[in-house]
Amino acid sequence: MRVTADRTVCIGAGLCALTAPGVFDQDDDQGLVTVLNPAPEAADQAAVREAAGICPSGAVRFTE
Repeated sequence: MRVTADRTVCIGAGLCALTAPGVFDQDDDQGLVTVLNPAPEAADQAAVREAAGICPSGAVRFTE
C-alpha cells in the first residue's frame, strides 16, 4: 500500500490522524494532513482505508 495526501484540498478536519495516528498527523501551523508513513504495515492498512473513506475533502488517498 502507498499512501498520499493532497494538502491543497485538506480542510484540517483531523479524522485521518484520529483514525490512523501511526500514518497521519496534522501540522502545527495550519492543521493540515501530514503523511508520517507512506508505506504502512499491514496492521495499519485497514485504518488507512477507513481514513480515506471518511476524509471530508478527499485529501487522503491510497493505492494497493
